[in-house]
Amino acid sequence: MNPLSRRVALVVLLSAVAGCSTVKDAKDSVASWVNGGDGTLSTKAEKKAAGESSGPALKYAATLRVSKYVDQRKTGNPRLLGMAKNRVRGVDGEQMLLDQEIATIVTTAIKKRFDAEGYQVMEGGSAGNALFEVSGVIKDLTLNVKNRDEISIAIETTLKDLSSGEVVWSGLVTEKNDRFAGISGNNKDDVVAYLNKELKVASSKTVEAVSASLMAAKPELFNLTAGTKAIPGVTVYVAPAAAKPAPAAMPATTMPAYGVQSGSAVPPPAYMPRASATTGLLLVNTNPQRAKVYLDGVYYGLSPLRLEMEPGVHAISVKLEGYKMVTEKVSVRKGDNTEMELNLER
Repeated sequence: MNPLSRRVALVVLLSAVAGCSTVKDAKDSVASWVNGGDGTLSTKAEKKAAGESSGPALKYAATLRVSKYVDQRKTGNPRLLGMAKNRVRGVDGEQMLLDQEIATIVTTAIKKRFDAEGYQVMEGGSAGNALFEVSGVIKDLTLNVKNRDEISIAIETTLKDLSSGEVVWSGLVTEKNDRFAGISGNNKDDVVAYLNKELKVASSKTVEAVSASLMAAKPELFNLTAGTKAIPGVTVYVAPAAAKPAPAAMPATTMPAYGVQSGSAVPPPAYMPRASATTGLLLVNTNPQRAKVYLDGVYYGLSPLRLEMEPGVHAISVKLEGYKMVTEKVSVRKGDNTEMELNLER
């Protein structure tokens, strides 16, 4: 190469280096997530394909409105997720800023879970007709990228009966987890997916706890028998009073006629579903147990389940977290017992 060519090449190279330095300096001046040049990490949900279902089309009589959760984190920035101390591909700077406020993301996740469970989540002008209000505060929601990705969630939720103003349920849901990003490290999409996964766990616990107490307080809205259950990771502040257990049956030789026992009223025996001249009995067993049972699109409870049903063909579906949903048709005959054994597969 002659001297003139070398000088021209050197000028071009220096110009390119200067240009790269300018772009790099501009990026370093914004300590945030970089996504498409807008300086934020996108959390927008992808649009569903035409005809794609969002879950079982269930409509309980318990209608809800979900108020926006209040962000009580001490971050000073409602969009701040955490800090990135380790490299994340596609990211410059340490602050991890989302494209939406944390309160908006949490509220959307809670609404989505209630909707997936079959509640009527009322919004806009119809929200004033809801029977119950869900509200809450975000005590903590941080995701820090260090040697491991560490996430911490603490969300307090309150369920209020709008007709009486009574608090039906109140509690704190916590979720802490961490993961190793792998030898290849993180990228932006990986971290967003991890955030969504853990937020889904926390919102599912919230909805499950609220549902259990709401079904206990207002079983007539669900066609269920009252009952509550403990959920790991949920600290309950307010819940419906537990129903008193039925008294033990007296020996047949001393059992008086129904209604009076030594001057005191005797409560009627607990109702046990059974086949009759006009209805049939459906027994639903699953392996494993404690699966959610839906009949003709309506949630009836957890397996094993004993149901008095109208005669005819019914659609039955069972769901359990971590397993594939099973759907079958079952024929119920009046005056007869029909038993189903459904095996769920992962």
